Amino acid sequence: MPKGKVNSRGYSDRKVDTREVKQTFLIVCEGEKTEPNYFRSFRVPTVVIEVQGLRKDPSGLVESAKELCKQEDYNQVWCVFDRDSWPKENFDNAIKNAKKQDIRIAYSNEAFELWYILHFEFLNTGIPRNDYEQKLTCLLEQQSSTSS
Repeated sequence: MPKGKVNSRGYSDRKVDTREVKQTFLIVCEGEKTEPNYFRSFRVPTVVIEVQGLRKDPSGLVESAKELCKQEDYNQVWCVFDRDSWPKENFDNAIKNAKKQDIRIAYSNEAFELWYILHFEFLNTGIPRNDYEQKLTCLLEQQSSTSS
């Protein structure tokens, strides 16, 4: 006989713990290292994040995301790419096709590496794209010397 009160149907009124089902996200990126490493660094206990760095143009990323969705059921699918490195037509077609497939888009108007820089430092002016690597190296060296 169940412990606790028994309701009119013969079931116990005690609460039963339930486990929350984790949501699954797919993030398909243009870059093979920077973007995947960035997204993998986020720890969200209630979400499983699968990141694919595919080194394709925006339209190719959307097509790849569609194919990956056929293999696995995801709660959200994202394509992430740089805006400035692709022809406008490719960029626009990727966004249009993604909307049809319920794929979300995130793009940087500069290179993705700028997102990393903005985690360390507020910028109210532009810096040349070819200076990103040097700027990031300096910021990371400062960060590691202060945490040591």
